[in-house]
Amino acid sequence: MVRPFLFAWQFLTAVPLSRSTHDAKPEELAASMSWYPFVGLLLGSLLVTVDLFLSKVFSSQITTVLLMLLLIGITRGLHQDGLADMVDGLAGGRSAQARLAIMRDGRVGAIGATGLFLALALRFAGLNAMPPAEHMTLLIGMPVVGRWAMVVGSFHVTYARSEGGLAQPFLAHLSWWHLCAATVTAGLALTLLLGPWAALSCILIGAALVRLSTAWFHRMFGGVTGDLLGATNEVAEILFIVIVPVVLFQ
Repeated sequence: MVRPFLFAWQFLTAVPLSRSTHDAKPEELAASMSWYPFVGLLLGSLLVTVDLFLSKVFSSQITTVLLMLLLIGITRGLHQDGLADMVDGLAGGRSAQARLAIMRDGRVGAIGATGLFLALALRFAGLNAMPPAEHMTLLIGMPVVGRWAMVVGSFHVTYARSEGGLAQPFLAHLSWWHLCAATVTAGLALTLLLGPWAALSCILIGAALVRLSTAWFHRMFGGVTGDLLGATNEVAEILFIVIVPVVLFQ
């Protein structure tokens, strides 16, 4: 139980907890995904804690920017990088293999940079527009939903690169039980934050949207990669803070 959590934490964040867990088996890497929403819950709790201190010193706009920088820094910008790579691949490639080749290039193109800028701007706007009474609730729920979406997007999919890659062991061994554990964790967290019916709606609608995007990834890229999962997290977080306040709190 401890090792999968440590793998999840160390894969999703830049904060090392242990030096003795680097030789992970593929089954352990897959099992670590059941802890992804819990890691998201810890990240959300950190954001709320920091927000309480920053909001006493800075304006809401500056606080929002600093919270975004904190989340990007603590997660090493993995999800933003994945989103930029995905946009570059879609813009420049005419076939699945061409898109994958562009995504593997470490450089970010103009289209990818534009997509990343728009995503960050939308995140900033969404965080700033959250109702004050629900600000902490949504701030905690945002990383929970994003990391749960990555698990849903990893279940029963094909890894896009024939030569393999970093995400392949996660996808190859992810089981139904891992998905269920992650969903229960996310569902309980959202229930405490939003209430049972809102939580159920988020889970059902979120799962449908993620699986639709997974099908689209298979069509456009021939499968799923780590970059595409990172993009899934980024889009899921943004949709959560933009749509949920409008639907539930207006």
